[in-house]
Amino acid sequence: MIHAIRILFKITYAFIAAACVLLASCTSDHYTYSSFHCNLYIDNRTHQDPTLASVMNPMSPGVFCIIRYLPNRNAYSFTSNQGQNSISNFDAKDTERKNGTRIGMNNGLIVGYANLSDDGSGYHFYAFDVQCPICFNYNAIPMRSFPLILNSNGIATCNNCRRQFNLNTGGNCINNTGQMTTYRATTGGPLGVLFIN
Repeated sequence: MIHAIRILFKITYAFIAAACVLLASCTSDHYTYSSFHCNLYIDNRTHQDPTLASVMNPMSPGVFCIIRYLPNRNAYSFTSNQGQNSISNFDAKDTERKNGTRIGMNNGLIVGYANLSDDGSGYHFYAFDVQCPICFNYNAIPMRSFPLILNSNGIATCNNCRRQFNLNTGGNCINNTGQMTTYRATTGGPLGVLFIN
């Protein structure tokens, strides 16, 4: 009987310890990445786009590019914060993947290497939604667009709420509160594959 009580206490302590560990792991921190998955895949080996290649180069941190879909041309539009602009028509794979519907929450992404994010392992490659995270509501009817405007220093500004977000430090708001909508992104280099999800 005493042996059964000891086993019961050990099991109870094990459950209490497991519950404490589980409760300690639950924090109020927000997730780093958005739960909205755009699953955009652009193969710059076939597009050979110079504007996109400039932002996918880890040797040029601080250069960012807005990616949009042009439905009337079935093409990508690339606009760099350094003044480059280009248009690249969809190839058969882009059309097959339906990439025109996968460019952010409302037809716009900002991608590039941040120049203030080197932690010793290299600069971080980011993908942000082009819509202001404070003003834009994906579920609003009708949906209203609040695109951010990029400057050459890597600051994205909302014309509606006047918040400014520093892309070079991960999209944090520098004049108020807030954080840009961030997606997981990988790049295979200037003439490689860009994947955002």
